[in-house]
Formats: sequence, structure tokens, C-alpha cells
Amino acid sequence: MTPTFHTTARTTRVAYHTTAGQGTGVVFCCGYRSDMFSTKATALGEWCAAHNIPFTRFDYFGHGKSEGDFKDFTIGSAMADALEILDHVATGNQIIVGSSMGSWIALNAALERKGQVRGLVGVASAPDFTERLMYARFTPEQRRELADNGLIWAHSEFTESDYPITQHFIEEARHHLLLDDIIGLEIPIHLLHGQADVDVPWETSLTLAERLMGDEVSLTLIKDGDHRLNRPDDLRLMTDALGRMLSI
Repeated sequence: MTPTFHTTARTTRVAYHTTAGQGTGVVFCCGYRSDMFSTKATALGEWCAAHNIPFTRFDYFGHGKSEGDFKDFTIGSAMADALEILDHVATGNQIIVGSSMGSWIALNAALERKGQVRGLVGVASAPDFTERLMYARFTPEQRRELADNGLIWAHSEFTESDYPITQHFIEEARHHLLLDDIIGLEIPIHLLHGQADVDVPWETSLTLAERLMGDEVSLTLIKDGDHRLNRPDDLRLMTDALGRMLSI
């Protein structure tokens, strides 16, 4: 699958792939350090194709095939990329599926495009993870290094490699936090979270459900589900939730 590129207002090129269909479309927002070729994105693409539903996936700045240095990635830049996709690629009514950090991006995008975003599915949602799950877990030594050098290196068990976290990334994200207040969305929202998730506690989705203003909010807990939720049964729960929103 060869991606297409959209040049954003920041003059960086965002990679995306879209397939045609009829009616309300689906947009996928991937997780932190993931991309549009992930298991969930692929499963959604196949499901949408089988049901003739327009589907769009994309890579954030500094991720996947998009331009940019990951070291300069921010939550704000991911939000801007999502809005560019909604404004120029996936036009018309959309349901957004967000994975982990992608759910945070999706929520903010839905707040910015209330008339366009008609529903949201959050998988292992991680809103505010930079503050509650990242900075809060830094050791005193890591916090000092971040303050002194503006950057630390973290290790990922998923990819067996180190990646940079900058002071700017942490501070910029504080402008986009959601969980300390009511979230003014009144669209259908279905959250899925594994109770065996060691990266983002399932209670995060419970807190998110409580903060959402609307009444059409559902939360499904998968007792043995991990953070990835990419087993066949997990993927089926995701597409089933999407199908109900699309009345399929």
C-alpha cells in the first residue's frame, strides 16, 4: 500500500491512505510511536472495505511515512495533523477510531469539529498520558535530567529500542489535557479497555467515561486484554462497536 501525501499548513507532508465508499466515513488515529500500518488500522481497513465504508488512516508528524523528526513531535502537532485530514482528506461526516494516544487526539479533534465527527471509538484510551502516566512515573533523576538537558531517553519493550522524550513534549501537552474537567462531547462514544493493560490502567477509560458530557457513552472491559487489544476477538469488539454506530 503506497501512501499519498498532504502538505499541511506547516508545510510538512503527512502520509495518508484513503479508500472510497458510501455514507459516513471512518478515520483511524494511531497510538504514540505507531503508524497507519498497525494491526488495528489494517483490520479496520478490511472491515470498512467489506462494508463499502470510506476509510482514512494517516501518520502523524514524525511517525511512519510522514515527514518530521520524532524528537519534535507534540500532542499539538498530532491534533493539527488530524484536523488537516478531516478538513482536506476525509471530508464529510466521520466516526473516529482512536488507539491509545490516538483516542486523546480523536477526542480533541471531535471537540474542534463537532458538526463533522458523529461518533468515536476509543481503544485502550490514553488521554493525558504525558502527565498522568509518563511524567508522573519519572524518577527524580529523570526529572532533573529533563530539566537540565531538555531531553531523556526511554526504553520501549514493544520495539526493544530507546526513544527521546523532550521537555517541550511534556510541557506542550499540558495545553491539551482533558481529564480534569467535563468534556463537552454529546456524540455516541464506545470505549474498550483491557483490564490486564499494564501501560494504561483500565481506570483511565472509566475516568474518561465519567468526564464525558453525553449520555451515549459505553465502556467495555476485557478482563484478559492487554494494551494492544489486537487479538481477533478484541478486533471484533472494535468493529462491532463501529458497526452499531453506523447501523450496520
